[in-house]
Amino acid sequence: MKKELTRQQYLDLYYYMRLNRAVEDTMVKLFRQNKIVGGLYSSLGQEAISVGTSYALEKKDWLAPMIRNIGALLVKGVPPRDIFMQHMAKYDSPTKGKDGTSHFGDLDNLHIVSPISMLGDLIPVMVGVAMAGRYLGQKIVAMTWIGDGGSSTGVFHEGLNFAATQKAPFVLVLENNLWAYSTPVGRQVPLENLADRAKAYGIESYIVDGNDVVAVYSAAKEAVERARAGEGPILIEAKTFRRLGHAQHDPAEYVPKEMRSYWEARDPITLHEKFLTSEKLLDAGGKKEIEQKLDTLLASEREFAENSPLPPGELAETGVYCTGDECHKIRAKWERPIAEVTPPKSSVAAVWTIPGFGSGKGSGGANAPIHFGDTQTAVGKPASEAKSANDGKPVAKVAVKAAAKKTAKTARATASRKARR
Repeated sequence: MKKELTRQQYLDLYYYMRLNRAVEDTMVKLFRQNKIVGGLYSSLGQEAISVGTSYALEKKDWLAPMIRNIGALLVKGVPPRDIFMQHMAKYDSPTKGKDGTSHFGDLDNLHIVSPISMLGDLIPVMVGVAMAGRYLGQKIVAMTWIGDGGSSTGVFHEGLNFAATQKAPFVLVLENNLWAYSTPVGRQVPLENLADRAKAYGIESYIVDGNDVVAVYSAAKEAVERARAGEGPILIEAKTFRRLGHAQHDPAEYVPKEMRSYWEARDPITLHEKFLTSEKLLDAGGKKEIEQKLDTLLASEREFAENSPLPPGELAETGVYCTGDECHKIRAKWERPIAEVTPPKSSVAAVWTIPGFGSGKGSGGANAPIHFGDTQTAVGKPASEAKSANDGKPVAKVAVKAAAKKTAKTARATASRKARR
């Protein structure tokens, strides 16, 4: 399934994985200096998944990261300083210091939807983004990620089913890192391959080595191309390992030492570096050049972040609710004639004739457009306008008078019989 890449693409994957790890290493130092005010989550050992999948997207495509997908943000174009400042709650951060972790996005330029802490909820959100892009004629693909633990939430299944029924151009990356916090995947899912869950909804799935960045990219590229071509959603299960605890506060002592050692030997950056060296795509000089570039970039980005001021107190009461244009101006970007999806071209009479459903009055008073199979569809006017053939009097009044006459006649006949007895 691997596709041949250009030399630059191979090196890009290497650079972004190195950048991903360097950014997180820098944040660990900031965290230990008490400069990060919120939680800090590591993607150590999982960089190939974030980088490989997001690298398969086009600039116009949309993504929604989770806490271990910093690599995807970097590939999309988020500068490291924004990630640093966001975690340090600085004024120049994307949220102006109102969040101490990864909850930020960029709807205008980079097409990034902010993470949602309730795991699984990003799935229906991104399915909606994919459907909106199709409606506007943008030919986009939407992508998000979920962990093995998050795949057991109800909204994972609801969202995946919704994507399948709508045939949405959507790619879901399931990062099976073997641990849902401290729960091993075998204790929560009786499946060897979590990709099998896609079968229940009639969608395609891939299983890929999550520590092989080229394999991840190749699978993601194929999935993205198929989704964009109208083949519907696709799930990719990337098998990997979370080498650190759930967050900085978690030493992960529940992980067997043998398991950790096995996966440390399969470090995705080391594996890709060996591949590049064997294929003569990277030598010692090229590696040193990349390292110097990273060191220079991160020193500058960290300095900017640390010099950014804390937000002023009066900012706390602003931006709590979106108030329209003064909050943000986001307009639909139509890439198809609006006439295609607005009346009269899109107008379809909302009438269905369904045998066996009965008939009755609608909310407007007219006869409902459904009927039994052995009767004709009732077609009439609202009761207030219905006229009888008897002097143009309303049907309802005629019916009442007729019923009254019938009752009186019946009463007289009954009295006559009693008299004769």
